[in-house]
Formats: sequence, structure tokens, C-alpha cells
Amino acid sequence: MDLEELDPDPIVQLQRWLDDAVTEGLPHPTAMSLATADETGRPSARHVLLKGLDERGIEWHTNYESRKGRDLAANPYACVVFPWFAMWRQATAAGHVDKLSAEDSDAYFASRDRGSQLGAWASPQTQDIPDRGWLERRVAEFDEQFKGQEIPRPPHWGGYRLRPDWVDFWYSQPDRLHDRFRYERAAGGWVIHRLAP
Repeated sequence: MDLEELDPDPIVQLQRWLDDAVTEGLPHPTAMSLATADETGRPSARHVLLKGLDERGIEWHTNYESRKGRDLAANPYACVVFPWFAMWRQATAAGHVDKLSAEDSDAYFASRDRGSQLGAWASPQTQDIPDRGWLERRVAEFDEQFKGQEIPRPPHWGGYRLRPDWVDFWYSQPDRLHDRFRYERAAGGWVIHRLAP
């Protein structure tokens, strides 16, 4: 991979690699590891699904009261990694995170299937529950509550957008001498560096 092959905009380049992963038929090509840290700096990571990618940044949706939601409320910075290892690639981005507008979160929530909408109401994400039956009863209760109507977005659920300060593109090469490029945000645009692997 050479510098001349890369788009000057990392979001365009990231979209290219995402399109390649989709075309190759990789399982869960939009899955990304999301790392956050709490107010003391203790990190945690989990996988989420990419739900939006454009010049504004990288988007996903979740429960605001989950661990990641609480982390982001206390420390609004995160890092995501796209692990496209079957293509010998990975992309990493880090930066400041903001909540999406209520309108954007509403629009995405309305596009979800009914079961996922009910799950967002029923599941107190990351909290202890007595057993699976308790969760299934909660789903049934909300299904009855919203019977015959559209399900509104819960107030504790919505989207986030990461605005990257930097984006790394890593492409595997023999002898662990991988190609690696980092885009760093600068005044007026992006600066691209080739990094040692």
C-alpha cells in the first residue's frame, strides 16, 4: 500500500475499505470494537455496529445508561477498530464523541425492527437481572403496552458520533513489515504519515 493509493480524506478511504469488506462477504463487516474509559481512566471495550459514516464522523447507537454510555458521559473520547482480518486489514480511529440529535436518533430507531425496538425498552443494559425469563416478560409487557402503535424511542437510548482526530490504516505484509498510514487532523485538512509497523 502506497501513499498515492490513499484518498486525501480518511472518511472516504474508510468507506472504500468498508465497501471492500462488504463486497468480499466478510461476516459483520460493519462490526467495530469500541473502547471507552471511565472518569478514572479505566478502559473497557466491546463490539458495536457502525450505523453511519460521513464527513461528520462515525456513528453507532446504544443505551445511554450502559457502561459505554456512562463512560462517554464522564469522558467523551473513544477509539474504534474495524477488524477486517480476513482481508489482512484493520482501521482505527479516535476522537471526541457527541450524542446525535434527538431527531437523528428518532429516525434511526424508527428504522429498526419491532423486536429490536422492544428490546431497547426492555433491557436495562449492563445491569443485573434475575434470569432470562424476567427479560422475556419485560419484552412481553412492552409489546402489550405498545400494541397497535408505533414504538417511540426510549429516552435512555440513542446515537453517538465520533469525530476523528486521527485515523490509522493498517495493511498486513510479510515478515510483520506491515504498511501503516495515519491521518491526523490539522488546520485546513488532514496530514498523512507513513508509520513504522
